[in-house]
Amino acid sequence: MSEKGSGQTYSAAGVDIDAGNALVERIKPAAKRTDRPGTMAGLGGFGALFDLKAAGYDDPVLVAATDGVGTKLRIAIDTGHVAGVGIDLVAMCVNDLVCQGAEPLFFLDYFATGKLDTDTAAQVIEGIAEGCAQAGCALIGGETAEMPGMYPAGDFDLAGFAVGAMQRGTALPAGVAAGDVLLGLASDGVHSNGYSLVRRIVERAGLDWDDPAPFGDGALGAALLTPTRLYVRPALDVIRAGGVNALAHITGGGLTENLPRVLPDGLGATIDLNAIAAPPVFSWLREVGGVDQAEMLRAFNCGIGMVVIAAADRAEALLDRLRTSGETVFTLGRVTEGQGVTYDGRLA
Repeated sequence: MSEKGSGQTYSAAGVDIDAGNALVERIKPAAKRTDRPGTMAGLGGFGALFDLKAAGYDDPVLVAATDGVGTKLRIAIDTGHVAGVGIDLVAMCVNDLVCQGAEPLFFLDYFATGKLDTDTAAQVIEGIAEGCAQAGCALIGGETAEMPGMYPAGDFDLAGFAVGAMQRGTALPAGVAAGDVLLGLASDGVHSNGYSLVRRIVERAGLDWDDPAPFGDGALGAALLTPTRLYVRPALDVIRAGGVNALAHITGGGLTENLPRVLPDGLGATIDLNAIAAPPVFSWLREVGGVDQAEMLRAFNCGIGMVVIAAADRAEALLDRLRTSGETVFTLGRVTEGQGVTYDGRLA
């Protein structure tokens, strides 16, 4: 039994409270930059407050989403390029929220590690703040957990939690019908799904993360860490313009499994793969990994990060509006009678 005065401390057990406090002070300016109408307090309290009335809602329905970054973190940790995964974390949550028709309002993060490296954690959380700024939501809180013995040296894990709102009666999907047009918004790369397969392909190809990327500029690891694209602002813009019946965030499961999530029973979709100009990383993964087309379409986004399902008489106007906002958009196909997703053509 330890006696009084034996000198045992929390720090000696592996938890540095001072480092945690220093991290909070460092990230406060980044979090402050994400303030928006409705934000009520800064970091450091036992809970975070948000005023829905100040955000402009008189009859709101709340929508919540949570996600992580998956094994993309392994590449970020191994290469030391960690800032982008903060953007990934936000995108994986808020891109889901907007598919319900909700405006993302605020975000909280959970950063867990064995021993806190203040600089690494700050880079990640500053990336989270950048993602929140791009999405128009406030970073109003989070948790940094230092847990000795739970993670190998240098490793960490992330989780994110986003809350949004919509006016009652405006939820999506709504009114999806045969003949609706599928508008595909281009992805910026692999985004944050399929990285267990990506890492396996890289390993079998005998490549290191600092080798030149065979499909583009720079090092392989850095190229594969291109952050997930945030679709919130253009998606909200076309929702408010009218004519959007559904949106589908193309994550794990690809087009094959994510599109049916927003289609009513009895309806499917036909997609022309020849219409997609995918980033070259996907053809490289397919060829080097020997991955067949069906598996590619279930494992990866294959160049489409979000699908807007538009009423036929509004599709052209919404296409123009999305392109004006800076999105690269492909007319993929239509909603059809039937079930599931049918593909024409081949992935490039």
